[in-house]
Amino acid sequence: MSSAKKIVILGQFGVGKTSLTRRFVDQAFSEDYLVTLGVQIKKKTLTLKNGDELSLIIWDIEGTRSVKDTRASYLLGSQAIIYVFDVTRIETYENLAEEIEILKQHNIPIKVLANKSDLADIESVLKYVKEHNLDINYFTSAKSGKNVDKAFNELANELGV
Repeated sequence: MSSAKKIVILGQFGVGKTSLTRRFVDQAFSEDYLVTLGVQIKKKTLTLKNGDELSLIIWDIEGTRSVKDTRASYLLGSQAIIYVFDVTRIETYENLAEEIEILKQHNIPIKVLANKSDLADIESVLKYVKEHNLDINYFTSAKSGKNVDKAFNELANELGV
């Protein structure tokens, strides 16, 4: 059996949303920073643990200061959200709890990815996360590929067909 699910990737400017998407879909990485204007859509078909095929239609949304600034039309029809922040820039996760609470109103699965983990002292980030009782699913690196496939595949298997 085969089906498709729309996944939206959100987060502030420069956190690595496009790089994560490119790493997952194309198994590629570039040091060049390209600003996403509007939305960029990519597709990847996976075989789930149960043997079914699932196509992820990944909407890489332009960066915003807050998810409140995201165009509502981008979220229409979404079956899941991936929220990305940059572990090297505290301003991208200091309002994480508030951002996730806003996203929970959509009643769809949300995965939180702490990206650029290859560039930071993870201990200080973990300390902040623990102090603020934040829920992070994966520390990822689009550059090295660390946990990228794992995060997307876990989400795909949760969504099923």
